[in-house]
Amino acid sequence: MEARLAYASHHFQPVPVTSLLVALPSENPDAALPPALARALAGRAIESIACSDLVRRVAASAPDEVLLWLPLPAPEALYEALRAWSGAPPCALGLVSAPLDAGAHERLVALGVHAWAPMDGLDAPSLDALLARARARRQREAALRTELEASRTRLDERKWIDRAKGLLMAARGIDEDEAFGLLRGAAMHANLRLGEVSRSVLEAAQWADAINRAGQLRMLSQRLVRLAAQGLAGIDARRARVLHTESAERVQHNLDHLATLALGQPGIAALARSRSAWQELKAALAVRPMALAAIDARAEALLATAEALTEALEASGGRRALRIVNICGRQRMRAQRLAKDALLASMLPAPDSQQRLAATMDEFEAALTELEATPLRSPEIRAALAVARDEWLRLMGGVRGLDSADGRTSLVRSSDALVDTFERLTASYEHSLQVIMS
Repeated sequence: MEARLAYASHHFQPVPVTSLLVALPSENPDAALPPALARALAGRAIESIACSDLVRRVAASAPDEVLLWLPLPAPEALYEALRAWSGAPPCALGLVSAPLDAGAHERLVALGVHAWAPMDGLDAPSLDALLARARARRQREAALRTELEASRTRLDERKWIDRAKGLLMAARGIDEDEAFGLLRGAAMHANLRLGEVSRSVLEAAQWADAINRAGQLRMLSQRLVRLAAQGLAGIDARRARVLHTESAERVQHNLDHLATLALGQPGIAALARSRSAWQELKAALAVRPMALAAIDARAEALLATAEALTEALEASGGRRALRIVNICGRQRMRAQRLAKDALLASMLPAPDSQQRLAATMDEFEAALTELEATPLRSPEIRAALAVARDEWLRLMGGVRGLDSADGRTSLVRSSDALVDTFERLTASYEHSLQVIMS
């Protein structure tokens, strides 16, 4: 039989208006209270409610105190109701009952009961004393929880601050005091806690790294086709085989790393499509003899999914400064795409490659000009952009010299040199203060 609960309030001073819940061992709202409890509650209006309604009624009426009468054997419905508060009821919780064994006391304390009194000898003064003990213990527990939460917050903030300092020190080559000064200045400027700024710095670095890795997939999709064509044409074939193995491992490593991040639903879906496209490209690369047209089609599919993944990550990052990492990273892909399409155009009747070649040249030049004009330019970045401009001119010379073996060799080597240059540039943007502190 489910126990019932009665709701009552009293209005004597100096105790404020208090709501009391009394467990009755009967579903009958008119069931008699034990004589001692009835005398202690004399003059207080009582309303009967069910155990299952305890949590809802406390939430609705927000009482200062709750009194429970626990009949023996104890109704499981009462325990179930108390479990909803996870040991931290929203008000003082007192209990009267027959004597309880140690196990019952432990269970009730774990459920959040603050004070207990025996039913024998209960009167109004002892009931008031019980409720006073319950209030005092709840206040003490609330203070301890507040103190514990503050300590956890401080420890958590210290963890984020230390990690952010380490990131800034590694990325910018500065000492601990300088790194802390950057974080403190940013916190003051943004009117945020130092821990909040530190966490944001780490999140920005994580998003920049994720965008960089996803962008690498674009470049690697084109490099793998270029290496296949390079091997078939006998252009630096040994080096092509080594780069092919390294590139395939890099694709898989980046996909596996991105899968460990909290990407959000758009990123998860885009990553799944990239994984599927990579499996198809890997299968096409394993076919002998190699079919360049089929390999190129699979690589274009991986390129499209990697592009969508990179854009999804940039959007999820929610920081405008991340765009520069994406723009610079895309140049790596274009350098490989140019070399790939130039080789395919010279080896296959591939009009698509010819058309893409001109379009990619225009896109590369436009992006390089944009990077040269962006205000996000440290001395390191300016020097790398100058090298990129020179490598770009050499790559164009390789495209024009495709009719000769030396020209084709120059093409593939210049494309790799340009990729290396933009790898360093992308890393510089990724670790720049403007991106990290965005």
